[in-house]
Amino acid sequence: MNESIKHIKEYEANGSPALAVRRWCREFTDREGISPYACVLTFGCQQNEADSEKMRGVLCDLGYAITDDPNMAQVLLFNTCAVRDHAEKKVLSVIGQYKHLKAVRPSLIIGVCGCMSAQAERREKLKRSYPYVDFATGPAAAGKLPSLIASRLGGKKRSFDYTEENEIFEGVPVKRSEDFRAWVNIMHGCNNFCTYCIVPYVRGRERSRRKEDIIDECRELIASGVKDITLLGQNVNSYGRGLYEDYAFPDLLRDVCSLEGDFKVRFMTSHPKDATDELFKVMSECEKAARHFHLPLQSGSTRILGLMNRRYTFDGYLEKIEKMRALMPDITITSDIIVGFPGETEEDFEQTLEALRLVKYDMLYSFIYSPRKGTPAAEMDGQIPKEISNARFSRLLELQNEIAREKNEAYIGKVVRVLCEGESKTDADTYAGRSDGYKTVFFPERRDAGEYVDVRIERADAFALYGRCEK
Repeated sequence: MNESIKHIKEYEANGSPALAVRRWCREFTDREGISPYACVLTFGCQQNEADSEKMRGVLCDLGYAITDDPNMAQVLLFNTCAVRDHAEKKVLSVIGQYKHLKAVRPSLIIGVCGCMSAQAERREKLKRSYPYVDFATGPAAAGKLPSLIASRLGGKKRSFDYTEENEIFEGVPVKRSEDFRAWVNIMHGCNNFCTYCIVPYVRGRERSRRKEDIIDECRELIASGVKDITLLGQNVNSYGRGLYEDYAFPDLLRDVCSLEGDFKVRFMTSHPKDATDELFKVMSECEKAARHFHLPLQSGSTRILGLMNRRYTFDGYLEKIEKMRALMPDITITSDIIVGFPGETEEDFEQTLEALRLVKYDMLYSFIYSPRKGTPAAEMDGQIPKEISNARFSRLLELQNEIAREKNEAYIGKVVRVLCEGESKTDADTYAGRSDGYKTVFFPERRDAGEYVDVRIERADAFALYGRCEK
């Protein structure tokens, strides 16, 4: 067993920070007649969503009730993203909007967690420019919350110290956002060091959880009624390295899919250099493995891929796509693309457009390159002017929308099994869900969130399918 793994069964010892916070929460409830509230605002990826669920679980365990309204909170946490500069500026702006709450309620505890605050320069900015922020800590915030909150409740100084986390905390309570869907971390950190990416610097090196802990967690989720499980990691295809000699991600996927119950298993993210034939084979053989594969390309130019330190060629990538589709003709494939990477020529960009025409992605997550301080790409020559990147981005979106519309129109007349997510966010008379291939499907009939429904598709656009329930 990896010696760095810590098992947290209870907040046990007498006089522990957790007991101190629980005592404060009881006294607050006795005095006010209601439980104190905590609010966690999340920015960024699915990994951050999973981290926030752990934070909420710990807060509930300490005695807080959870609210989505920051104005009601006695503890307000921001779980932040550092992937793009725009994301950091956005969260700093949002944090600034709650300065008035601290002025009205000085006892309010405000904490900043996640990838952004794992960077020394951001923590320093929070410390100096945001005096109403009580503490800042990194992505492994859940296990630290009892001591951080207890410290401020006890009148101690603000905390902006940070040590990179190499532990994996098991047994942390989780309060999930949805009853029918769950994120399950299988590993943490990243070893790939793509030249544009800040993640290895803020989330640390790869650490895999024990397979027994993952499988037990999935078994409990299925027993509780969860229908959709997503296995999470910065690169799930690296799972097990340094922990097992003969057990890798395809083995884990097969074991999770072999559990009893009516559910689907998804995973993200996969690095193309580590996506193996064995993984494709396991997916094709396991009925419970969702027919959706997210395989980030980033650029269709092999030259740019080299500058990105992606360690594969476009031809090698395309070969993997062809193998997947040979085994699973119905699979949906999504990807990530970065436009305007330093040194990208018009020819390089045209190769990316040609990659879209060849692969025909069902959906694309596309981004304009954002320099991240501390990464090699930020210091590269050939930074692309904003107007060129914006123009290329528009051309990329136009082409992808055409491809996605064509792919989705092929579903018209077909019946698709959909996991209902509840009311549409934009139309109370419409319900929404996701297909096995992770396509958004809208339908007018009322169905409960977490219920499977068969929908006959009547029309489609580039972003969704529309139909009616069969019964």
